[in-house]
Amino acid sequence: MPLDGQTQTLNRIYKDRDAQDVLTHAFTSFGDMALVSSFGAESVVLLHMAAQIDRTVPVLFIDTEMLFAETLDYQRNVASSLGLSNVQVIRATRDTLFERDNENLLHLHDPDACCALRKTEPLQKALAGFDGWISGRKRYQGGDRHALELFEVDRPLGRMPRVKVNPLARWDSSDLRDYITTHNLPRHPLVAKGFPSVGCAPCTTRAGSGENTRAGRWRDTSKSECGIHFDNGQIARSA
Repeated sequence: MPLDGQTQTLNRIYKDRDAQDVLTHAFTSFGDMALVSSFGAESVVLLHMAAQIDRTVPVLFIDTEMLFAETLDYQRNVASSLGLSNVQVIRATRDTLFERDNENLLHLHDPDACCALRKTEPLQKALAGFDGWISGRKRYQGGDRHALELFEVDRPLGRMPRVKVNPLARWDSSDLRDYITTHNLPRHPLVAKGFPSVGCAPCTTRAGSGENTRAGRWRDTSKSECGIHFDNGQIARSA
């Protein structure tokens, strides 16, 4: 069955199943799968679920080299506490960074180009050897994510389509908090400091009371996605 038909069928079958079932199916039915994690504010939930299934699952962590020091510490601590033994740190090459952003100022005048250089391109190269990947996106985050499906077809530019799975698509912030509390999981240290969503340090601010969780990402710009998510070959955007 073509990949589009497979994902449509799976979305019907799993529409009332829990996230752990979705994740288990992803790991056992699509060949080589990678879990892509920012080790951000909510990442520990999906990482914990994955660790219950297979602690050797490939976890791709994109280090833009502009992350908060707290995120780097958190990544190491979470991987260790959950026993995740196959965390792969993905970075742009030294030569590429020197050629396109040798002063580390690209984010100031072209944040899309900075994300492409430091996130999208390294991730696409890392995913080239996998049959699909798992993301932590959720509908409640807003924008184009409001209609997010559990199973999607990922169509990156210039590459073959592959499956993309969003086990937490239907979860909201209270579901995440309850899971973290129930399993006594470590929280990202910046959450308590007013960062409900954590990206690169130069492009992330605190979110005010009542704001969307992603309000602090690229504040006062039209940008709202880093570019690692594609829809029909185009970068996914949220309003």
